[in-house]
Amino acid sequence: MLATIKERKSHRNCIMCGPKNPASFHLKFKRESENVVSTDFAGTSIHQGYTGIMHGGVTSAILDCAMTQCLFAKDIEAVTADLKIRFLKPIPFHAPLHITAELVHERYPLYRLKAEILVNGLVCARAEAKFMDLRFLQ
Repeated sequence: MLATIKERKSHRNCIMCGPKNPASFHLKFKRESENVVSTDFAGTSIHQGYTGIMHGGVTSAILDCAMTQCLFAKDIEAVTADLKIRFLKPIPFHAPLHITAELVHERYPLYRLKAEILVNGLVCARAEAKFMDLRFLQ
């Protein structure tokens, strides 16, 4: 069984993964390998933008969260410095999503990651991002 990424005090009120936030998506990621994490999620009508389609901001936040959790799996706390999203196909708001993130390159204090959202095995959105280690910013 794959290990769930441990909860971070710094994220207890996070809108995406925070257990203390009543509006949280409660995303819980599991480590797939040393540099990869994943989770599954199905939205509801409150996550839609255009009728039947998941809002682009929600899609972006899910991808950003996945990459953050990938860093948490390596015991790294970092903030998003640059985020690029490619919306490839509309995502039905109620569809079962499979989300993955991978650490591509690390050289303190900067980390490069990528993430994808798949619906029925098809990539519907992908992201690339750079994250800055919080220790460097303090």
